[in-house]
Formats: sequence, C-alpha cells, structure tokens
Amino acid sequence: MSNRPDLPPEIARRRTFAIISHPDAGKTTLTEKFLLYGGAIQMAGQVRAKGEARRTRSDFMKMEQERGISVSASAMSFDYDGHRFNLVDTPGHSDFSEDTYRTLTAVDAAIMVIDGAKGVESQTRKLFEVCRLRDLPILTFCNKMDRESRDTFEIIDEIQENLAIDVAPASWPIGMGRDFIGCYDLLNDRLDLMDRADRNRVAQSIRLTGLDDPGLAQHVPAEQLAQLRDEVEMARELLPAFDPQSFLEGHLTPIWFGSAINSFGVRELMTGIRLFGPPPQPQNTAGRQVAPEEPSVSGFVFKVQANMDPKHRDRVAFVRLASGHFERGTKLTHVRTKKQMAVGNPVLFLAADRELADEAWAGDIIGIPNHGQLRIGDALTEGEALRFTGIPSFAPELLQSVRATDPMKAKHLEKALMQFAEEGAAKVFKPMIGSGFIVGVVGALQFEVLASRIELEYGIPVRFEQSQFTSARWVTGPEDRVDAFASVNKGHLAQDHDGDLVYLTRLQWDIDRIERDHPDLTLSATKEMMV
Repeated sequence: MSNRPDLPPEIARRRTFAIISHPDAGKTTLTEKFLLYGGAIQMAGQVRAKGEARRTRSDFMKMEQERGISVSASAMSFDYDGHRFNLVDTPGHSDFSEDTYRTLTAVDAAIMVIDGAKGVESQTRKLFEVCRLRDLPILTFCNKMDRESRDTFEIIDEIQENLAIDVAPASWPIGMGRDFIGCYDLLNDRLDLMDRADRNRVAQSIRLTGLDDPGLAQHVPAEQLAQLRDEVEMARELLPAFDPQSFLEGHLTPIWFGSAINSFGVRELMTGIRLFGPPPQPQNTAGRQVAPEEPSVSGFVFKVQANMDPKHRDRVAFVRLASGHFERGTKLTHVRTKKQMAVGNPVLFLAADRELADEAWAGDIIGIPNHGQLRIGDALTEGEALRFTGIPSFAPELLQSVRATDPMKAKHLEKALMQFAEEGAAKVFKPMIGSGFIVGVVGALQFEVLASRIELEYGIPVRFEQSQFTSARWVTGPEDRVDAFASVNKGHLAQDHDGDLVYLTRLQWDIDRIERDHPDLTLSATKEMMV
C-alpha cells in the first residue's frame, strides 16, 4: 500500500473504501451520516428525491427494509472536502459473508465499526481476517459511546489481542453513557463536544494548546478532566502514536470514538480517510499488476445486482475501475467472450439515486446495466486480455433442492436460478441424474431471501426442501481422469452455472475416499472467479 505522489490529480483525490461491522454495530447509521456530510442527502433517512422520508438509502431491497439488515452491497459516490469518496456498503449479516468478501476485493481500505458495549464480535473477526489477507488499511470507529460502554483501555486491548494489530487512539472519549460529553482529538489537540439536542448537528470544536490548556476547565467538569488527563497520559505511554506508513501497510489501526446516531466523531473519521486513506492502488492480474495511472481503461466486475429497479428487469454489474480515464460511450473488450461492448449508459450511485456517468477514473465504481452478459470476475479492458485475480467463489455450506409449486413454471424457475447464480447470490447445481436443481448458500437466511426474490421478481412461488447432500466441491484434473471418474459417480455429480463439474457429498468421508482413490483429481472448496 502506498500514498503515491505521482498519480494524476483526479485519481489521487479518490478514496474507495468499505464499511465492515457485526450486525447492529451501527454501520447503516454511519453510512447515512457519511452521505449527509457528503451532501448526497439532506437529512439522515431522506434523499433529495421525495421517496419514503424515513428509510435508509443504502438498503433498497424490500426484504432489507422489512428486516432492517443490509443484504446487498451497494456503492455510493459523493464528494467531501475536495475528495471523491466511493463508499461500498457491505452486508452486515454473516449469512452474506461471500458477497462481503468479494466487495473487499474492490476497495483500497476499510472502516471497522465496533459497538462500544460489545467490543470485537465474531463477525467482526471474520471480516477483519479478510482485510488482513488483502493487507487492507483499516480505520476503526468505536460507536455508541453515548450508551453504557466498556472501559476504553479494555476495548483497545481486545482489538489488539483478538485482531493482532496495533491500535493508535486518534481521539479519547470523555465519560460514557449518560455522562459522555465528547472526545479529546489527540491528532489535532482539540476538544470536540457532542450536541445532544440536535442529532444532525456537528459538534462544537475548541482548539487548544494541549491537555494542560486552562481553557479545558471551562468545558469539562473537574472530575472528568482529571480522568481524561490521567488516561491520555497512560495511553501515550502504553500505546503507539499514529504512524501513517504502518497504517497503510495494515499493521496499525487508528481508532476514533463517537456516536453515529448523534453525528459525533463521524466528521473526524471522514477527515481521517481523506488525509491518511490510500488513493487507488495497483490491482493484481494473472500476468502483471495494473497501475491506476495507466492510460488504458480496465476494470473488473465484483458484484452483479439483478432487478435493482423492478420496473426495468435489468442487471447492474458493479465494476471497479483499475486504470485509466473512462468516458461514456467508450468501447471496451469483454475479455471472457472477446466481444466489444459500447458502454453507453454507465451509472454512478449517489445514495439510492443513479446518475449517468459521463466519466469515471481509476478507483471509481460504476454500474453497467446489461442483460446477463457480465458475470462476477469478468474483466473489461481497452483490448488487453487481462485476468484479474483474487475474486473467490466459496463452496456452499448448506444445500437444498428447489422446485416451483406450479409445475408449469419450472422452465421460468431455471431462468431465475441462473440469474441468481450469475449474480453470486447462490450456487446453482444441475444434477447429472434426475430433474430439478440444488441450490447452495453460505447461510440459512439466504434461502428466505431467494424465495422472496423469486416470487417478487418472477412471480414464481417456490419451495426449498432438504437435500441429501451436505456440501459441494469443484472437480479438476486431467480430462481423461475426470471423464472416467464422472462415469462411475453420476449420482453425486452436477454442473454449476458455468458448466464446471461439481461433486456433491453427503459426508466428509466421501471427500476423503475420493482424495485417496483418485490422487490425480483435485476437489476444491473455492473456485477463482476469473475469465
């Protein structure tokens, strides 16, 4: 990771990042406040378009609104303080971790939101591991300080121990719960006071010469001031100071304390991303690294979202631009099919609105509406046959068979399932023997989401039923060996939506047996989604 001075100004001013958290840590509220300060929305919960006034803008699917969880990663772009922020929202629910994993391939940094009362939770740990694999710089926001929360040192210790990363406090909380009055900004020697009366008003900031400044006593009660001075002195002895290089290398995370619902600490966090966050970074392909400043346009699809607008049965492919300056109407080569695509109506997502993108630069995320040509992992370039790497597909952990309750609609069901498979919402396997399909997901909630979407978007009521199989593995090896293996194991074999061979298993014993009896075959739990 690097902050590179040689980037063209338009690319250098971009910050592309994701927000990760355990469900209920306050990620959606934080996202909303980012949009508010970026001018993308007028008040939290309300976009410029009249819309439904009290609805979170990044959760556009009906089921998300009903359940209050984000299950589809959406991208939002807005300007803040001379920089272009590309914020990618990620599903907070653990059942959607694969979608989140892929989203993290498209960003240069991540903000980790933790709940001040709960600290590091299981889902946070999982997501953090993914960031760690990619060496992503991480900024931490400890939320809900206006509620009863844990001791500040305890929270920091838990992050350091559980996540094996150094923590440098960027701010220090004064009080907690009902006694929480604000934070001392350690990076700028400033006192930030929270406004409890108006949740959308930014805090009052008082510039000071340091913790010895007599002016502090005018704003902070004596007991809290004594505690603040003691704690900060201790923190400065025990914890590392913020080091921008160590942060960019993924070894250290700065932590801000605040309350997203009270708009407190959010602005400081945004300034942190602007000042310290990395500009667009080089992207890996099978042959070489692609640098953002290269003149040729290239990018990869990391997400496909079907029926974002139920009025137009479209599919939008989310493309992370890896290099170049893209202009509307540019002809790009779809590397997998070798066909040229004139990208005439690319969109940028500004909260829940879309705007036609006349231009975009490396680091930006654009949506390309299409009718199913684009899949996750696909590369789009100005001619070079690049294959972007590192976009994984995981073996599902739950398998169920699915059928339409109306047999006349079976053909339509196949079309719907294929669409969801291309979107990455589920794995769809067509068994070699018998009819019907087996659907694989990572978490049980996905079956509910799929059933609801198939009915909503296609008008097909479906029933998911227990399958005899418990997991799936992709089969690769010399062609003649694979064919011989397939002819004697037909009852266990299926094809995924790409036509690749998949072995469906009932027990771990099945996998062990095949690895023993067929040493020249590989059974894999992941498949690189690349072209």
